[in-house]
Amino acid sequence: MKKIFLILALGISILACKTNDKKVGTDAASTNENAVTNTEPEELTTIEWIDPVTQKLGNLTKGKEIEITFRFKNSGDKMLVIENVTASCGCTIPEKPEKPFAPGEEGVIRAKFNGSGQGTISKTVTVTANTTPQKTYNLIFTGEIVE
Repeated sequence: MKKIFLILALGISILACKTNDKKVGTDAASTNENAVTNTEPEELTTIEWIDPVTQKLGNLTKGKEIEITFRFKNSGDKMLVIENVTASCGCTIPEKPEKPFAPGEEGVIRAKFNGSGQGTISKTVTVTANTTPQKTYNLIFTGEIVE
């Protein structure tokens, strides 16, 4: 009976600890082809990332909150709407711009990070917008949390 319970508990633990493996790319932005938006094709625009979509922050002080920014520009001819901004974990709090951006207008995606752990980190902020050819962008920041 103890063996059955142990095997069952181990199986549940493995399922509960399932991770979402994402590879960090070197291209301008990683994409998520499964993004679902209700944007009509005639409303699509383009986005240009002014800041690198992968930022290396170096050493970060344990427990100290930092703000990461990713600047962008509406490089298309339609209004740019940031539809959704999410983080890969609870230690990162992204801020979604509420207003649309006119053609040529610049904006910023902000995220606050508070690392209580220690060691190497790699966090992702996922942005969904009414853009073409892709709708989803993975903005990544990395660093080393030290005492």
